[in-house]
Amino acid sequence: MKPISVVLPFSPEPYFDATLNQFLNSPAVEAVVVLHDGRFAQKSKKLQPLKVDSLTSGKTFHSLIGKIATPYFLFINQSAHVELNQFALERFVGIAEQTGAGMTYADYYEVKSGVRSEHPVNDYQFGSIRDGFEFGALMLFSTMCVKTAMKKFGRVENVQRAGLYDLRLKVSIVAPLFHIQEYLYTKVESDVRGYPPQGVLRTSLREKSGEKLFDYVDPRNQQVQKEMELVATKHLKRVGAYLKPKFKKAPKLDAASSVEASVVIPVRNRENTIADAVNSVLRQETKFSFNVIVVDNHSTDATTKILRDLSKKSEKVVHLIPQRKDLGIGGCWNEAVFSAHCGRYAVQLDSDDIYSGEETLQTVVDVFHKGAFAMVIGSYRLVNMKLEELPPGIIDHKEWTPDNGRNNALRINGLGAPRAFNTALLRSVGGLPNTSYGEDYAVALRLSREYQIGRIYDPIYLCRRWEGNTDAALSIDKANRHDHYKDQIRTIELFARQQFNRRKK
Repeated sequence: MKPISVVLPFSPEPYFDATLNQFLNSPAVEAVVVLHDGRFAQKSKKLQPLKVDSLTSGKTFHSLIGKIATPYFLFINQSAHVELNQFALERFVGIAEQTGAGMTYADYYEVKSGVRSEHPVNDYQFGSIRDGFEFGALMLFSTMCVKTAMKKFGRVENVQRAGLYDLRLKVSIVAPLFHIQEYLYTKVESDVRGYPPQGVLRTSLREKSGEKLFDYVDPRNQQVQKEMELVATKHLKRVGAYLKPKFKKAPKLDAASSVEASVVIPVRNRENTIADAVNSVLRQETKFSFNVIVVDNHSTDATTKILRDLSKKSEKVVHLIPQRKDLGIGGCWNEAVFSAHCGRYAVQLDSDDIYSGEETLQTVVDVFHKGAFAMVIGSYRLVNMKLEELPPGIIDHKEWTPDNGRNNALRINGLGAPRAFNTALLRSVGGLPNTSYGEDYAVALRLSREYQIGRIYDPIYLCRRWEGNTDAALSIDKANRHDHYKDQIRTIELFARQQFNRRKK
């Protein structure tokens, strides 16, 4: 096989020497570039220390690419104890040569608390442009493809944290990013981090040991968000999927609607939370008429009885039990939206959650009245079942801007809550996909392709986390399926936006 270079971030942790030595001792490795902050002083014929400001800055990649003299380089994108599995480097290079890939990556084993488990990753597709796509710890780049991409699209952006993101997006245009569905290495957890209480979102992870050298900063950091947005936006322009800030006016509303707004709650087996959700709607104080449409997806616990009792007490409660038994959350939404009960606006509330105050519904509808929006999205606060705030607290998605929000939405995994729709427009695009994950994201991207989306940055919704949440304690396989589906949504949307732009020319 052709020799490779290895790019390894330095760590003061004890595991570093073992990780480094396996590369120094490998006949397949011609050089090891150690990225360091000034604390690395080892010497060897193969060693090429490189002092850098950040593992993934544009400046780092400018310096690094100039040092690489081999056809391939293995970039280790995190400080971690990595053990190569049998013939791993040979397999990486062999598949890269056979496929002509610009970058190859693989599944891996991970060891946590002494337990070894499989950690598969996803195939890369055209829509895998989210900045959080997981490649694992090892990424084998073709030096030729990297240089071709740099020549065609320019050097890596002058950024502090988004350099690797920029590099792989540029490379992905000139050559495929290939997933090797084999477990080629083992990542050993050497710095145990604090995991959140059961049911808390992964984004709220806190470290017990403090920030690691070269770790990414908090993804909510505004500077990082701006860098990622810059990189993603330029990528969309390169592939012809960028949308300029010009919008169609939302169509006129259906004057025949019996109410101004409907709160839509899909539910199945939520006897512990559904009454709280419905009652939070009934407490709303508005200047207009509204109802709450609860689509009971054939519950087998006490949910159905609770809803029947609530509908008897208030005429605002519309309890629907669909005839179909193949409905996901999106399908339940469609049952409500296409029913005669649905108002001019359809506003989301999950069966686990509640509105934060009595003014939530009025606040949402006021935004619709002020602008020609196809959709309005609010902000929420993470709480437990006692309504005590959980980290990271308020989720406001301030990375959304009126001019570039619909482009930036393609690099992130969600847009916020509560979500509300112009009902007539939602009907016109065929409603939501009949799935139970990503259905709201899909329709938001579809609507934003042509129409403006209004935003509320104050928290008006309480997202209650508990062990019964559908996204609590997901297995790696299920999390991968979710991520793959959202990447597919992005793939579809990117193709659609390319066609949309071509039609406008």
